[in-house]
Amino acid sequence: MRSILARAATGLAAAVCAVAVAAPAALADPPAGVVPAATDLVGVGVDTTQGFMNRTSVDYNAAVAAGLPRLYSWDAIGINPITPKAGALSINRPDGSGAGFTALINTTATTLDFSRSSRGVSPGDPRSYYFVPFAKDAVSWSAKAGGHAPANLSTAQLRAVYECTATNWLQIDPSLANATIKPYLPPSSSDTRTAFLKALGGGTAIVPGACVTSGPRNDRGTDPVLDDIDVVFPYSVGVYIDQVYRGHGTAVESPGPLTLRSVNAIAPVDAAHNINAPFLATPYSRLLWHIFRSAEYTSANAHGVALRSVFGPQGWICAHPAVIVAYGFVPIANCGSTTSPTGA
Repeated sequence: MRSILARAATGLAAAVCAVAVAAPAALADPPAGVVPAATDLVGVGVDTTQGFMNRTSVDYNAAVAAGLPRLYSWDAIGINPITPKAGALSINRPDGSGAGFTALINTTATTLDFSRSSRGVSPGDPRSYYFVPFAKDAVSWSAKAGGHAPANLSTAQLRAVYECTATNWLQIDPSLANATIKPYLPPSSSDTRTAFLKALGGGTAIVPGACVTSGPRNDRGTDPVLDDIDVVFPYSVGVYIDQVYRGHGTAVESPGPLTLRSVNAIAPVDAAHNINAPFLATPYSRLLWHIFRSAEYTSANAHGVALRSVFGPQGWICAHPAVIVAYGFVPIANCGSTTSPTGA
């Protein structure tokens, strides 16, 4: 049975892969006037990968044969509430990995089929779900161009900044300005924040000190509070590349005055404007995922076949690594593999 399912999924993937990947600019949410059908594949979740999934939806839907499920992805912010597909429950629009996963847990396939996530399995996650990776990202730190921050900070120095044991640039280097460092973090719900704090703590998130301000949306340097010569702020390297070098930035979704900086003398971006391979080998790297109800993902029915035809090892996403690169991320060898939580 398993080999038959694999052939069915591979056959559908091959059919859509035969069509050129080229597509118009990615759209936010299902296109205006389109209500996803009850049988379509619909997801929500983190904003880090929403641009990639919007583009993937456009490409896949242009190529898939008539009568087969289409693919749609709702952005993290926008009109609220949303009705994800025809006949679905109306839900608050999930904003982030945790909110997307919670929405998946609290609904059925009549409402949602997957969630986008920039965090992997965590202790206590329920067992009946699959986490399926498709790419790598990394998180570095940023500061205003022309400001007081140096081009590089070590992990120890960044930890001191965010634990507030180093509060003046002179404590970092006597050659720097005599000025107060202003460390900022995204909200506590942000996975970029969590990944950054874990990297600073060697795998265990540090507790930010009293000098740290939380609030600006992750991967958005256009927030006015970040336009400061002493600000330090974590940033997704893949999203930064996507916004600056891949042409997908907007007036709002942009680094603004911020530029990415090195950690431990390792640059996060290489000369070809990809995530630097040595930086991916550090604790600042992370996998990007989609999450599914495991029983649906492995099912022999049309729904399971369709899910694997998009997200599985031979599916659309894994068969188009150039699109992953086009959105700033790095393809991985184990794309489409499954990881199950140990259970809550």
